Amino acid sequence: MRGIIIAAPNSGSGKTTITLGLLRALRHAGHPVRSAKSGPDYIDPAFHAAATGHPCVNLDAWAMTPDRIARLATGETDMIIEGAMGLFDGAPPEGAGATADLARQLGLPVVLVVNAGAMSQSVAALVQGFARFDDSVHIAAVILNNVGSDRHRTMLMRAMKKTTGVPVLACIPRSANLSRPSRHLGLVQAGEMPDLDGFLDAAADVIATNVDLTDLKALMREPTLAPATTRPSTRSPASISVARDAAFSFIYPHQIADWTAAGTQINWFSPLADEAVPDADAVFLPGGYPELHAARLAGNLTFMQSLKYAAQDTDIYGECGGYMALGETLIDADGTAHKMAGLLGLTTSFADRKLHLGYRTLEGLEAVKQGTFKAHEFHYATTVAADGAPLFEASDAEGNDLGQIGLVEGRVAGSFAHIIDPV
Repeated sequence: MRGIIIAAPNSGSGKTTITLGLLRALRHAGHPVRSAKSGPDYIDPAFHAAATGHPCVNLDAWAMTPDRIARLATGETDMIIEGAMGLFDGAPPEGAGATADLARQLGLPVVLVVNAGAMSQSVAALVQGFARFDDSVHIAAVILNNVGSDRHRTMLMRAMKKTTGVPVLACIPRSANLSRPSRHLGLVQAGEMPDLDGFLDAAADVIATNVDLTDLKALMREPTLAPATTRPSTRSPASISVARDAAFSFIYPHQIADWTAAGTQINWFSPLADEAVPDADAVFLPGGYPELHAARLAGNLTFMQSLKYAAQDTDIYGECGGYMALGETLIDADGTAHKMAGLLGLTTSFADRKLHLGYRTLEGLEAVKQGTFKAHEFHYATTVAADGAPLFEASDAEGNDLGQIGLVEGRVAGSFAHIIDPV
């Protein structure tokens, strides 16, 4: 396989839309391609999967070992990796886990997507700065996005040819049609977007018109993959019931792959459809948007009663949105309180929102989650009450003590942190 990374100087440059357009355009042209997303992201990978017809994996240079990344990147099909935030932006204090770390680790070239909509000659200074900032990160080409006119394009190209030495792969014209609706945790999920295929096809048409796909493929390189090592065995249940719908959708593909490889039978079910929790050795409620469906969830008695019944003799774990659903009460953005499962002494609220964001290292305090884990926290919900035994000791990316987080009651446990990988 060969690969390339699509990155940007900053968020909002259009790299996701351009990545999606490239993926769908390559698929239309008969060039098989896989995709990956740098960092802890649940939204973009679903769009990637829709564009390619294949699952998209997360590659996290902060939370994953080189061996894990190598295993996920390995394959026969070429791979396009979409970066996160700005190319060199990562965890404090020095940007650990940035897309640049992934480029170094895999030895892959970078195509830099620059939003040129509000600049002309200055684009050359920006690109030159990124190209020279770190010799271990190779900027192979640039895509200039949001180009307003032929005159604008001419100014940009003159500046680039005069100073940077970095080739321009394409100039993408400004288009009001290539935008996606957003909400508080980011973009609306792929499954909720009207005419998703139409959007992807439109993005592919723009790319196919403006990008020479042969030139793009010529930039790809064989990755440098870490040697495989023997990973410590972890206990996996014989069967696990996993919630999956618009309220509970944030789960990493590698977690499902790990369970499947260990022989675990996975039973999917939908709390929003008021489906009973299937019998299994464990139950997992992943994160998502339960706050948008709180009234419906509260009224879905088949789901709620089956969850309480399962808690009598089954291990149940909830992350972020799943954690909130396991609590006593969820207060929505309008201030309305909705009764949840009541399996943990937890009340959460979106009426008084506060952003909680960052990487976490977790040390399990209870048998239900023993060990050390790398995780990520991203939510706006506030904790009104949390009564019970804590689940983890937590620290941030700089090693600062964050105290105890999460709750455990009997065989039920959860926290706001999304676990990415065991250490």
